[in-house]
This record gives sequence, structure tokens and C-alpha cells, in this order.
Amino acid sequence: MKILCVLGKYQYGDPSRGISTEYAAFLPALKTLGHEVVHFESWNRRCHSDYAELNSALLRTVREYLPDVMLVVQMNYEIWTETLHRIRELGSVATICWTTDDSWKYREVSRFIGSAYHAMTTTYAEMIPEYHQDGIYNVLLTQWASNSEFLRQPLHAEDCHYPVSFVGAAHGNRKRRISELRKHGIPVKCFGYGWPDGPVSAEKLPHIMRESVISINFANSTKGRNQMKARTFEVPGAGGFLLTENAPDIGRFYTTGKEIEVFHSTKELLEKISYYLAHPRERDSVARAGFERTVHEHTYEIRMKEVLNFALNSRDIWLKHCRNPQSERSFDQVIQSHQPGFALKFLRKMLVLPCIPIWGNKRGPRAARRLVFELSWRFCKHKTFSASGWPGRMFPEQ
Repeated sequence: MKILCVLGKYQYGDPSRGISTEYAAFLPALKTLGHEVVHFESWNRRCHSDYAELNSALLRTVREYLPDVMLVVQMNYEIWTETLHRIRELGSVATICWTTDDSWKYREVSRFIGSAYHAMTTTYAEMIPEYHQDGIYNVLLTQWASNSEFLRQPLHAEDCHYPVSFVGAAHGNRKRRISELRKHGIPVKCFGYGWPDGPVSAEKLPHIMRESVISINFANSTKGRNQMKARTFEVPGAGGFLLTENAPDIGRFYTTGKEIEVFHSTKELLEKISYYLAHPRERDSVARAGFERTVHEHTYEIRMKEVLNFALNSRDIWLKHCRNPQSERSFDQVIQSHQPGFALKFLRKMLVLPCIPIWGNKRGPRAARRLVFELSWRFCKHKTFSASGWPGRMFPEQ
């Protein structure tokens, strides 16, 4: 099949943050499955002058390429619902959105865009009733996985280069927790955005995991409660020993104490690091079992097969039962509705001016944009994600 992947090559569209999890995982898995894959960049704002150009280019790409499936990872309001409706109305293209962070983004994003796709995915079992309550029944419960390109048999603890490592951004309370470990004599080597050593390439990442006696994973989110992350599967898949912060449903995927280890507090984290550093044979046994479980159940090829089948089935159901009439407005009229006008330009200026002295020239406009978005999804709801939504019209370059 022909698959169009609409997502960012880099984390948050920023090359300085390294390759995104989705780009590094989804595209290789789909190619391994034998599909023809094309990538459309939707996160890097420097690739398009504004949202009108982005959506026009996406619609043009779909009409020229005519993919069987369009797999989207939508961040916020960058893809208009009008664009999605037109792609869906072509009839042949099955559209599916892989959602991230639904524990908090469902309220802000997913529930407003879900009806514009043939299908949605979520990695949170407790969110399925929320989707259904909002009339979105075409939702698949799935989960992150391990990249099969980087599957490697575990090393013995004595052959590892790093005693303890952590790979991930230095956000939230992670710096404080790492500092606490180091105060107790734990030699933690950190890689990722915000750490002195900075981000590492997608190719180097699995080597660090495999060559660490213990790989720590924090399950905290930028918002909301702990969550399952891709790292949960990547570490055992790369042949590493995973010591992860506990998260809901983790027991559905791995047997704790036998295939991975979990901790609930910094005190327990310290205790388990000390224990497994002192008991390398037990560490090796857990790493081997976690690797075997990952190989047989948790690769992206396994995940993507299910996602593609769900997308195609959802498209067929929509064509049979739910197909709507063609959109009444031309796409030129949709683009025209995206023009900000004098009033919105003036409002943007009034919001940005007081933010710059507080957060600076770069972060000030972003703070103002965030304020507009927070107000918009609460009060304007679905309109926020349309061409006429205020956040995209007021901050086209952010």
C-alpha cells in the first residue's frame, strides 16, 4: 500500500531536539512491512510560511499521491478540519490520527478533531469511554513499541559501559531527581534536550541503552499523571535493563520483577539501583526476559499492522454508513477565512507586548499564543482547529 505519514521529523519540529519518536519508529516499520511510504512535514514551521500554505500543500500532496492510508500525528491546530474533511471525501484515502498524551490532550485537542478522521488511536484505556461519550466510536487502543531495526541481544552487566543512564528531556522534576541520585553516589549519565551532553542521534540511542547496566525511565508527563512512554519498550528491545517509574497498565505489557523493574519513589529508585548493581546475574536475567517479550509482542511492525487494518476498516464503514455531502465552500474560501484581519492583528500586538518583557523576544510571543489557545479550546471548542480558528490566524509563524 501507499502510506502518507503526516508528522514531524524532529521533536516538536525543532532540529535541535533530535529525531522525533514517531518519525524514527513509524516510517521504518511501515517500509519493513513492504509499504511505499512518503513523509509530509507538518511540525517544522520553517517548512511553510503559514498554516494556509501547509494545508494547501497537504491537500495537494494527497490529491497527487493518492495514498491508501494517511497516518497523522497532529500536535494541535496545524491541520484544519476542513482539510481533513476534503481528504476524507475523496473516498479512497483512509485517514487515521495517532494521538499522544491523551491523558491531558484529549480534553484540549483529540475530542475536537476525532470526528474529522476515519479513525483515531489512543494509548490510554481509560480514555475510550471519553471518546465514546463524545460520539467518537472509531478509536483504537494501541501502545508505543520498540523499533525492530535496533533489536539486540542484551549484554552481560560486566560488559556494559555505563553503570546507570537516563535518556530524555530535562523537563519537570527530572533534574532534581537525577541530582538526588548523584548525591547518593549513583553515577548517572544523562542524554537529551536540556542536559549538558545534549540530544543523541536515533542511531546512538539504542547503543546507550544496551551498554548501560541500568536504564532509568521517568514516567512523568508535562501535564497530568504518569504515562507509558516509548522508552518503556525501547530499552528492553535494545537489550537494556529497564528500571522505570510506575505507570498505569504497565503490567499488561511486562511482568515487573521478571522482565522489567519499576519504582514508585526516589527512595525505591535508589534502593533498586543499588540492588541490581550489586546483583548482576539477576539484572541479566531480567534484561533477557524483557528482550524476548519485546521481540514477540512489542515491535512497531506489530502495532502498525493493527493500525493500518483499523484505518481501512473504519474508512469502509464510513463510506457505507456515514459519508457526508461534499463541502459547500471552495478551498479558496476556506483559505480566505484564515486571513486574520486588522482586529486580530491588533489583538495579537496587545497580547504580545506585555509578554516580551517577562519572557523575552522568543518566548514572549509563544506565551501569548498559549494564552489564546487555552482560551480558544475552552470557549470556541471545534472552531479552534478550523481555518477560522484564532490561534492559527493570530500566530501563523509559531
